[in-house]
Amino acid sequence: MSLFKRRILKRSLLSLSAAAILFGCFDISTLEAEGSSPPQTAGSIKSPNNQGDLFTSRKELYEQMSAVTGIPWFRLAAIDQYERTIAKKSKESPPDPGRLTGITIPAPVWCGPLNPDQDDKSPASISFFHGFGRDGSGDGIADPYNDIDLLYSMASHLMRYGNSASDFSIATWEYYHYGRASQRITQFATLYEHFGQLDLTGNAFPLPLGKIYSYRSTWGTGRSWGGARIHEGTDLFTPHGMTVRSTCYGIVETKGWNRYGGWRVGIRDIDNRYHYYAHLAGYEKSLAQGMIVKPGQTIGWVGSSGYGKPGTQGKFPPHLHYGIYRDRGIIEWAFDPYPLLKQWENGERRALRSKSKSR
Repeated sequence: MSLFKRRILKRSLLSLSAAAILFGCFDISTLEAEGSSPPQTAGSIKSPNNQGDLFTSRKELYEQMSAVTGIPWFRLAAIDQYERTIAKKSKESPPDPGRLTGITIPAPVWCGPLNPDQDDKSPASISFFHGFGRDGSGDGIADPYNDIDLLYSMASHLMRYGNSASDFSIATWEYYHYGRASQRITQFATLYEHFGQLDLTGNAFPLPLGKIYSYRSTWGTGRSWGGARIHEGTDLFTPHGMTVRSTCYGIVETKGWNRYGGWRVGIRDIDNRYHYYAHLAGYEKSLAQGMIVKPGQTIGWVGSSGYGKPGTQGKFPPHLHYGIYRDRGIIEWAFDPYPLLKQWENGERRALRSKSKSR
């Protein structure tokens, strides 16, 4: 980027910060004396009162940064969401309640690995040591605890590579040096762009309510076929051909044959959870990898496929095996879906009763 363009960009960002202060969007606090601890957040957006306000405030922040940098809001949102899903939750050091973003950049990356001051907040010296940190709020400080500085620093990194989808994938790979991280972020960006909103929290029970089915918690029980292993999911028994529905807003990550699960579908949601539907009789005809789905949408039908080569059927009664796996960045692990299934079933029943009463 030319020096002229950089000056224009910086001037625009300063104007954005000034306007935001005037309208009360940003709460820029007075910095404490040098060496104070812990670091104070400067330029953070005021804490919202509820979940709806939280999504609104975050989206406003992304859109403001997008207007200044040209990076689409949904790409900034996708990186922020990925960071939030892999963040380790600690009771000893809970997240700053004044922050909106979940982005965390390690000191050696923010300040520069050879920078002797790993608490450096000076944009000039950080740049000299090839650090990642930038001053986005226009206060002369590159603060790794400041939402605006963090997003601007990430946007500055993305701007180095270009604006195409492939450029974005390359930029995220260059930052994380991890193919799965780049894949997840691309998936999240696709979901945000498609739905045009951050709130993608709705869920549905995987089978139509009012039909014949039964299920109980079978998590951890032994399985004999294919070697010693445990059951990582819940079996929902229902007649052959029963509709199988997406439980979430998500993107189809896998589709095809698995010798254990037969014809199966894997859907990734915005919380970095992988929803696994196995032993299907077939798929909804339009279903394909990369397709976006929403709660309650038909994805296939219950069958008894699996436990063998492609096409193997009937080695067990027809049922849907449903599992959930959470990606924490390095590993992806399964957890018992039974409590969520009960929650979604009961929630859907309540919604149906409420709807019928209102008629």
